[in-house]
Amino acid sequence: MIASVLLQGTDGLRAQAEIFNEIFSVFLGLGTLIGVIVVSYMLWNAYKYRDDGSEPKESFDPPVLGELPTGKGGPKAKKLFLSFGLSAIVVISLVVYAYGLLLVVEQGPDAPGVESADMEVDVVGYQFGWEFQYPNGVTTQNTLYVPEDSAIELRVTSRDVWHTFGVTDLRIKSDAIPGDYSETWFTTDGEDLASGEERTHQIECFELCGSGHSYMTGEIVVMDDQDFNTWYDEQAAALENESDGSGAATNETDSGNGMENATNAMTAQGVEA
Repeated sequence: MIASVLLQGTDGLRAQAEIFNEIFSVFLGLGTLIGVIVVSYMLWNAYKYRDDGSEPKESFDPPVLGELPTGKGGPKAKKLFLSFGLSAIVVISLVVYAYGLLLVVEQGPDAPGVESADMEVDVVGYQFGWEFQYPNGVTTQNTLYVPEDSAIELRVTSRDVWHTFGVTDLRIKSDAIPGDYSETWFTTDGEDLASGEERTHQIECFELCGSGHSYMTGEIVVMDDQDFNTWYDEQAAALENESDGSGAATNETDSGNGMENATNAMTAQGVEA
């Protein structure tokens, strides 16, 4: 229910990057405001009640170790209880607010009131590259092509060791574990691409997986919807026309040997493999 209220964007789905940026901004802003108030009040009280060398007033009621004020000790005790109450309200409100937004991240296209993902793609990690398997059987290496204004669901796994698929600017990350699948998603709404224009997001592996780990990168290419459909249909046609028995069509950046690609990348940058 909370998630449904907070859903907006493509088919009612907000981007993960937008959600995490909002949570960060709210917590940073509110934390800064409260911090300034608390520190200022503390410094003001330290100055106001500084030791001036005089004897304490007869009405002074010092705190007793192990006892809490009951609220009957005057305005100071009431202020203490008021501060506790306000703190509890702020903390509970932030927890409920953040929990509702994180439900959106957790449920993604499966959230109530949201249409299913526009496309589901299997992501297979290997040393040291990424393979993307589309619903029509088309397979690409290290480059994921997606249409704009879409919700994309990813099923992530690995064929050798543990990897972690992640895209920093989309705020997504998902473990790639051999024999198991984890899921993540992202949206491409708001791209506003013209025909022939593309936008890219860098893919990285966030799990140390071998000597070529730092070169295990790729990219997500967001295309104009019409351009993507043309590319997708062409790849499907090429797949049907293949006669070499490979069973998959690949894009121009086919990289069947991940270790060889990592070695070539290191050599090109002057690093001894």
